[in-house]
Amino acid sequence: MTEAARFTQHALSDWMKGVGPDSDIVISSRIRIARNLQSYPFPMLATNQQSKEVLEHISEVMNNEELGTISWFTLLQLADLSELQKKVLVEKHLISPALASESRNGAVMLSDNESISIMVNEEDHIRIQCLCPGFQIKEAWDLASQIDDLFEEQLNYAFDEKRGFLTSCPTNVGTGIRASVMIHLPALVLTQQINRILSAITQVGLTVRGLYGEGSEALGNLFQISNQITLGQSEEEIIDNLYGVVKQIIEHERAARQKLLYETRAKILDRVSRSYGILSYAAIMDSKEAAQRLSDVRLGIDLEFIKNVSPHVLNELLVMTQPGFLQQTAGEKLSPEERDIRRAQLIREKMSEQG
Repeated sequence: MTEAARFTQHALSDWMKGVGPDSDIVISSRIRIARNLQSYPFPMLATNQQSKEVLEHISEVMNNEELGTISWFTLLQLADLSELQKKVLVEKHLISPALASESRNGAVMLSDNESISIMVNEEDHIRIQCLCPGFQIKEAWDLASQIDDLFEEQLNYAFDEKRGFLTSCPTNVGTGIRASVMIHLPALVLTQQINRILSAITQVGLTVRGLYGEGSEALGNLFQISNQITLGQSEEEIIDNLYGVVKQIIEHERAARQKLLYETRAKILDRVSRSYGILSYAAIMDSKEAAQRLSDVRLGIDLEFIKNVSPHVLNELLVMTQPGFLQQTAGEKLSPEERDIRRAQLIREKMSEQG
């Protein structure tokens, strides 16, 4: 098995098998730190030789003994990967679409359990990403900060006394930090409270995106909530603001779930049961329907209507049913209709395994 295959042949990252706080609502917590090297142009302006030198400098940090105490890392150069492998890494949230499609001398350093992803020569020279299961945004920050400190000991970061860390995109200048959570809000959607909640979020310096970040759709009632502001606030202030807002959203979602149970229990049970049956027996299914049906079943698990399906399987299916992963498991390029047939087959098999 090649190094790349170790990270692309399975859908569920090891870190996703853990159970974090509030994991019935918060799927994962993520910290991403953007950094650039002082003596090199930003990646979009760098020559091929300059971006190659940046990769060499950053690769040397992999040999740091202290970094080895955090995890063992594998370096994957994007030029050595197939288009399908890159697509799967995007679907697993291990690299960004920008790194997969536009970077020069792009690479990624992945920890063994895939909870740490360090992208090289993306929009910035370095993008440190740390992921934790459930609502563990502060824990993710502690880990990302530790890695950032180790890099800073060996590399000269581009830094301005007034503006902070300098980044390719002005919206990241300052701390260079993006803190986000992936959150499942089916009850707020069903009780038609979601628009009011999302509108309030944008008033406190946060932004809401879909499953795959900026420009993506919020499929399966999954939303990414992250900070918008990186300049003028400390890292701790950014994280504390996100933490406080997400705590309130969790409380609203729990209240909405109780409202559904008490006021429309039979309708919710019917909705969950129908989706469970369709996932178990459908012969063809597109990605949008799959995401919605999986969301219904996950809600059914959380409300204890369904007791024989693990939430981890649903997390796994969210990746397994994406176009790249479907084609990889099939071993060939598939048409949209063939992908829909293959998607339904994989879901049936997984539901059958759960009994």
